[in-house]
Amino acid sequence: MAAREIFVWYRVRRDRADAARLAVLAMQRRLQIERPALQSRLLVRDDGETSTWMESYSLSSSPSANEDHGIDDAIEVAIAAAAAELDGLIDGPRHVEAFVVVA
Repeated sequence: MAAREIFVWYRVRRDRADAARLAVLAMQRRLQIERPALQSRLLVRDDGETSTWMESYSLSSSPSANEDHGIDDAIEVAIAAAAAELDGLIDGPRHVEAFVVVA
């Protein structure tokens, strides 16, 4: 089975962008401390008054990583639980998409 990665997108209003950026980066750091093989990124597209934000999560190819499956349900649940602290900073729901690495 190929490795699974997840992508989470949502919108952030311009007046909340600085606070949201700090909160997301801190959340990702904590998740990486708990799971050293976890790799995360934050990408942002400026759409004017709101921007679209994308968090991506994958596992490194280190021997301690679950290379066969990538992001499993337990890690996905941990990411969602950690994201609860973003309530009030994002505009609308978080949308989670999962993809399997082909090459």
